[in-house]
Amino acid sequence: MNIETFLSLDATEMATLIQKKEVSAKELMEMAFERLEEVQPILNVATHTRKEKALKEAESLSIENAPFNGVPILMKNISQSIEGEPLTAGSELLQGIISTNESYFVKKFRDAGFRFMGHTNTPEFALKNITEPRVYGPTRNPWNKEFSPGGSSGGAAAAIASGIVPLAGASDGGGSIRIPASFTSLFGLKPTRGRTPVGPGVGRQWQGASIDFVLSRSVRDSAAMLDILQVVQPEAAYQTPLFSGSYRETMVQDFNKSLRIAFSTKSPVGTPVSEDAKLAVEKLVKSLESEGHHVEEVDGPVDGVQLMKDYYLMNSGEMNATIIELEHALGRELTAEDMEMESWVLHDAGKSVSAAMYTESLSSWDKAAGQMANFHRVYDFYITPATAFTAPRIGELTPSKEKHERFVEEVALAKNVEEQQQIVYDMFLPSLTYTPFTQLANLTGQPAMSVPIYLSEDGLPLGVQVMAQKGEEHRLLQLAYQLEQSDLWVGMKGNPYFGR
Repeated sequence: MNIETFLSLDATEMATLIQKKEVSAKELMEMAFERLEEVQPILNVATHTRKEKALKEAESLSIENAPFNGVPILMKNISQSIEGEPLTAGSELLQGIISTNESYFVKKFRDAGFRFMGHTNTPEFALKNITEPRVYGPTRNPWNKEFSPGGSSGGAAAAIASGIVPLAGASDGGGSIRIPASFTSLFGLKPTRGRTPVGPGVGRQWQGASIDFVLSRSVRDSAAMLDILQVVQPEAAYQTPLFSGSYRETMVQDFNKSLRIAFSTKSPVGTPVSEDAKLAVEKLVKSLESEGHHVEEVDGPVDGVQLMKDYYLMNSGEMNATIIELEHALGRELTAEDMEMESWVLHDAGKSVSAAMYTESLSSWDKAAGQMANFHRVYDFYITPATAFTAPRIGELTPSKEKHERFVEEVALAKNVEEQQQIVYDMFLPSLTYTPFTQLANLTGQPAMSVPIYLSEDGLPLGVQVMAQKGEEHRLLQLAYQLEQSDLWVGMKGNPYFGR
């Protein structure tokens, strides 16, 4: 198999070729590592690899009837633990920690027949929409290495968009699947809260805002993974009823009626939105109108600024709890020098968050969920830009030492929790300006996707987000599949790693 053929395959095709014995799992794994070793010095996609083990595992296809038997994959360096391998969450504090067990989520991939190459880069504790952790350095965008692939699943996105693997493990707590999908022209689906629980004892990630899933190049790969990963797990904090059909089979069906669709290009937090983002939405809207769907411009019903404030308050409390847990595990008090600015400022601000405030902020999520549920009783889909701009340059959103020291000092000197939370908001505002649209679905629990249908004049991708009512991933997949068959779909067309 040559590299051109390898790059043309999605995971479904790889599995089919292995099953037909037209290619071996070991041959695919060797090609995946050859590609990784070529692009790693340029793009910095992986934090840890396990080549010798992976090649040995590829020689054995012992899992009968596994749908992706022998297909190579990379997992994300947070929450997706592989037994015997490091999992550091992009943090210096966790260097040298080896996973003693395999996460429930990763076990589902193993049962499906995937062979693990290692872990992809992620920002420290997955807190940012770029992937530039201090300990590993920045991951770069395959479309242009001067730009970021986004985050927090940036390493996963760069691995797929550079042709190492056709899909990769990812997670999404505020857009961390959809943001890198937008910046790298991938398909990025965030399922309904509770659709893909990750195992006993760890189901309440960011109070349900964060879910684990995949990034992919093809809609059918994501649909197949949703068939595999959906589960009703009695131990899980959040559950949603199983989809009774097959996502793979349903996605190819046409809609049985014209749809009513709302769209908006206004930032929910009042920040600027680029002309590229507006044009991307317009491109999709005009296509849907031409197909007979009823489309109208409508402002969303949720107060976006208040929702973000409540989101950051949750982040503060969660980060404070994380640092307390690490202090107990490490047996020492941690300082601002032990971690990156965002981690410390959230932790310090979280010390002042009372249980009552935390509970009140979560109640606002429920209010927003109710507002969006009513909204979707009228509108089948809600379309916005996935990101307000194309990708930021490497280093643009990573704070300088001076800024780090200033925010650390400001949060320490703040007079009350309100001042601290305003500092947190101001700290994240530059990055929020790039990505103000994705957090809503995390807090309401709705499914949402980024579809790759736009390239800017300077050759950078920008995705369009589509949200649906809870439990309606199948309808998103139907739309995505139709777009994938159309001229609107950009995918890897124009990507220099796929044109050589």
